[in-house]
Amino acid sequence: MLEIIKNEWKGLLRNRLILLLFAFCMAVTVWVTLLGQWAADHKDRLHEHATAHMREQWDGMGDSNPHNAVHFGTYAFKPYGFLSSIDEGVQAVTGNVIRLEGHVQNEMAYSDASRSLAVSHFGKLKPALLLQYLVPLLLIFTAFSSISGEREAGRLRLLLVQGLSLPKIIFAKAIAIASLGWLLLTLMLAVFLMEQGPSMEQDEILRIVLLSISYSIFYAVLVLLTVCLSAWSKRSSASLSTIMALWVVWVICLPIVAGGISDELHPLPSRRTFKTAMEKDRHQGIDGHNPSGERRKAFTDSLLVAYGVDEASQLPINADGLIMQADEEYGNRVWDKHFGNNRSILEKQKKVRRLIAVLDPFMSLQHLSMAFCGNDLYHSQDFQVQAETYRRDIIKTMNEKHAYGGSKTGDWSWKASESFFQSIPEFAYDRPRITSVIDQYLIDMFNLLSWTILLVVLTVLYGPKLKFE
Repeated sequence: MLEIIKNEWKGLLRNRLILLLFAFCMAVTVWVTLLGQWAADHKDRLHEHATAHMREQWDGMGDSNPHNAVHFGTYAFKPYGFLSSIDEGVQAVTGNVIRLEGHVQNEMAYSDASRSLAVSHFGKLKPALLLQYLVPLLLIFTAFSSISGEREAGRLRLLLVQGLSLPKIIFAKAIAIASLGWLLLTLMLAVFLMEQGPSMEQDEILRIVLLSISYSIFYAVLVLLTVCLSAWSKRSSASLSTIMALWVVWVICLPIVAGGISDELHPLPSRRTFKTAMEKDRHQGIDGHNPSGERRKAFTDSLLVAYGVDEASQLPINADGLIMQADEEYGNRVWDKHFGNNRSILEKQKKVRRLIAVLDPFMSLQHLSMAFCGNDLYHSQDFQVQAETYRRDIIKTMNEKHAYGGSKTGDWSWKASESFFQSIPEFAYDRPRITSVIDQYLIDMFNLLSWTILLVVLTVLYGPKLKFE
């Protein structure tokens, strides 16, 4: 079998068209990887500058009323990360910045799509785009005539007469051709590691390893399937037509169908419906800015009873701060309800897409690529939850300072010291370890492995039964 692999490589090296295409893919891979690294470094520098600028404004706020600081707010930035230079995932659409302020939970913003930048159906030019679209096409055009071409030239019968079995020939040719994809993948990783290797953490190394394994298995599946079709087709043109039709189904049709079915079975509310429902529920709670509100009056009366006084001015604390916090906590419950409902719907949609991905290893590869690079929907939602948790903590700290810091009810001119605001910790996103989220993608990993096992079994069982009259 090793001799067949060597001979196949010799044949590939003699094919000028294949060499030209491979050289082109190598050049594009290196260029896109370096360009992605530069873009990632540039965005990280912008985020660092923006974070430092916002922190400088916060620390330089001076003596101020805590509730004014609540409305002043701050921003949470999701680090772009150098893994995003490989696969940006959903980040180009969802954004990576959230404004944090009192009384309202804002959506993620400042995505490329929201700024009308070029975000096509296939995404921006990233190494993932090449590894998912360009490299597979190179492998298909190299493998489609690997067996049928030998048959048409009369060489296949000679190989079989020499005692070689067809399954061995198929596996040897598949390994030789798939190694082209593995070489391009290795080249991309080599360029990537030259820039980032020394600074990589253990979690990032594990993500790179899993990413490499996923792409390697997909290339093996694609090439083995193409070679099998070449063996089962009487003509090279027939095998090419079949694999290209299947490729179109995998890359275009099934992902669209999966999205449509999941949306139809588990529809998300429109943005307008979502906001309307949120506002309706929000108005059922305490309105911290409406002194005449019945719910606010009831809350104030409960404080008077608790402290045994007759008027709010007699309270040893500032009731306004506690009222504001009660308003926030009710709003938090409303957000948890509606955001949790949306997350539940998205999880159901994800299950539908994964069931359909059983027929499409390309979809599984995309899911794994985004996940291992930290830019899938799960990581995006995790960032939003961490930012919201931080928002609640600082708002509660501000309101409690307003309530217990020494001011009295109705005294909105009271100010906390600048050192108090400087003591508030800065937001820092803690990306989850891949080991803690890998269970979310076991189905996709199993799907790729299942396709590999299925093709190997079919080759071993049905390969010897083919006849070549």
